[in-house]
Amino acid sequence: QVQLVESGGGLVQAGGSLRLSCAASGRTFNKAMGWFRSAPGKEREFVAVINWNGVGTYYADSAKGRFTISRDNGKNTMYLQMNSLKPEDTAVYSCAAGTLTGATMRPDYWGRGTQVTVSS
Repeated sequence: QVQLVESGGGLVQAGGSLRLSCAASGRTFNKAMGWFRSAPGKEREFVAVINWNGVGTYYADSAKGRFTISRDNGKNTMYLQMNSLKPEDTAVYSCAAGTLTGATMRPDYWGRGTQVTVSS
């Protein structure tokens, strides 16, 4: 069984930065891990994914150049560094663990999410 707990969300002004963390318990060292976000009135969307060894990363177009995903398997933790934040980045950010086929992640486990609010 895998449990995922996000932290690091909050309120930030446009142009600011936040670093999200996802602490995992259970066997995640061989799983891809990723971030998704859900905004009011919108479907949940993919943000970024990292493969099991941290070598392969993929980003949504909206995240490229601004967000960086990383993981520390020794600490069972994944991170999302978000820079140059925009109001449209406001959402609940959830981490997931699962499998990666090409650049597509299939989540098997989800965290509860952390709120990110970007003010203009």
